[in-house]
Amino acid sequence: MRDLETLTAADFAPHLHERFAVSPGGGPPLALELAEVTGAGGRPFSLVFRGPSEPLLPQRIHRLEHPTLGALDLFLVPIGPGRYEAIFT
Repeated sequence: MRDLETLTAADFAPHLHERFAVSPGGGPPLALELAEVTGAGGRPFSLVFRGPSEPLLPQRIHRLEHPTLGALDLFLVPIGPGRYEAIFT
């Protein structure tokens, strides 16, 4: 698993519009698309993910899996139907 303290916006920018898998509550995995990377390449920055509107993922830490970035435990906040934000400070 990646150390979240060392990640920057530049680490995520090449993966814009790629899919990340999340398994809510042990159910089947859902695909979340990295829709936005906001920041100047370093920190602070934010990520916005877009996915299905159902099921709604609760605000909490979710494990996301990506083929290149590996496993990431991110605190996701719902910001709209099927939209989630993770903020790095």
